[in-house]
Amino acid sequence: MDKSSPSAADAVADIANGASLAVGGFGLCGIPSTLISALYVQGAGGLHIVSNNCGTDDHGLGMLLGAGRIARVTGSYVGENKEFARQYLTGELEVELVPQGTLAERLRAGGHGIPAFYTPAGVGTPLAEGGIPWRHNAHGDVAVASPAKETRVFDGREYVLEEALICDFALVRAARGDRHGNLVFDKSARNFNPLAAMAGRVAIAEVEELVEPGVLSPDEIHLPGVFVQRVVALTAQQAADKQIERRTVSAPEARGTVAV
Repeated sequence: MDKSSPSAADAVADIANGASLAVGGFGLCGIPSTLISALYVQGAGGLHIVSNNCGTDDHGLGMLLGAGRIARVTGSYVGENKEFARQYLTGELEVELVPQGTLAERLRAGGHGIPAFYTPAGVGTPLAEGGIPWRHNAHGDVAVASPAKETRVFDGREYVLEEALICDFALVRAARGDRHGNLVFDKSARNFNPLAAMAGRVAIAEVEELVEPGVLSPDEIHLPGVFVQRVVALTAQQAADKQIERRTVSAPEARGTVAV
């Protein structure tokens, strides 16, 4: 089955206001930047985003956030986005913070038809007991707080019940892929991208290199095409456009020195 879309704009055209999206990437590594830009132009708002983080102030999901198009975020890290913090504290944005491993497993569970699972992460904390601010009002008071979650003891240890995440759409980026939707991810970009794709009812993948079916060895495929509904081949310029979240270099005098 040929799942190729002629452009990123065509691939995201039916994402409606209020849709939920699982978005791959980690910081600015492996983010589906071309699809996000196309969605920004498309104009959908009131979006519910499930992603490890929300980009930075100028890149990735931060573009949609800055335009006021995101209503709710489920994620595990928000430290590089000042606008995110501002909107959360002023009641413009609802935020559900989730431990990173729990977020990954909730996405995987959604993709595999597992409605919920028990985990020890968060037991004895407000994550399980409830009361974490999800939304503030304009005065900074808590308007919506997280509910208490079910807990259960297995073999003498307490666990908390976490529900799977299933989204209307998923936006992901792969290094290589074919027209059948089989995808290969590069290094750190493999972290949340396959899981996000699994959790989307309609998974849209932007691919840096599109190859013919049969070129990819079954042993190298990280995500089979059964989880992917649309594939967008990137241009060379789009594939090369990769931002660096935080550039760190050594001091000039430290370069070339050898520790003894």
